[in-house]
Amino acid sequence: MDRNDLSYFRTWFSDYCRSFYSRNAEDQRNIILKERHTHNVCRNIVRVAEEESLTSGETLLAETTALFHDIGRFEQYARYKTFRDNISVNHATLGEKILSETGLLKILPEREQGLILQAIRFHNAYRIPAIVAPDSRLLLRLIRDADKLDIWRVFLEYYESPAGERASAAGLGLPDLPEYSEEILACLFEKRIALLSSLKTLTDFKLLQISWIYDINFEASVRLLEERDYINRIIKTVPQTEGIVKATVAVQNYLQNRLRACRSS
Repeated sequence: MDRNDLSYFRTWFSDYCRSFYSRNAEDQRNIILKERHTHNVCRNIVRVAEEESLTSGETLLAETTALFHDIGRFEQYARYKTFRDNISVNHATLGEKILSETGLLKILPEREQGLILQAIRFHNAYRIPAIVAPDSRLLLRLIRDADKLDIWRVFLEYYESPAGERASAAGLGLPDLPEYSEEILACLFEKRIALLSSLKTLTDFKLLQISWIYDINFEASVRLLEERDYINRIIKTVPQTEGIVKATVAVQNYLQNRLRACRSS
């Protein structure tokens, strides 16, 4: 693909987003939330790709993947008024279906179409499936990092904004309570990602987001995470119980070790 293809895709995406605009203020906030998120993920993925010295062709594919990674979110919200996949539809598989049915990617070589679609299909998976082909793994690892780097921003804005200004679907409809699951807390100690299915409160969701540090792939992504101070900012929003403090100190130590490894490489 070339930059003309990317320009065409950007125009298509902008028109597609506008087709979901609404006079309802709450609905409009939620649609704009996902449109803005997409543009930020595009910027993130380009920055990581460039810092990791990817080729111009790989960077174009990465940005196209970022542009379309959440294309299913718009129809998901229009149908179900939620961004919770477990009570509606898997937005990644829906997005792959939408792109396939529109034939939008057919201006690209077949191999590039396949790489983009597979990256979209699995960008939200708990882990990268073994069935993913080796030449797809780079793109998938890039989009998973770039996506998390902006999801952290989205939710920090949600937590830090007055209730009346929040995009309602961002909180996934979870009750804003101090209670949390010991199962999710254990994931922080065990250096593994918590499961979405375990969420019961917004505090659980915050702890899950902290656990994402264990699924960051690239040194450039780790540096961006530190630069933006997302983990520490989320930690400040959770109850400072003895268990949470111990778990989050372990996370902060892990992040510092990753940063030291980046500086020494």
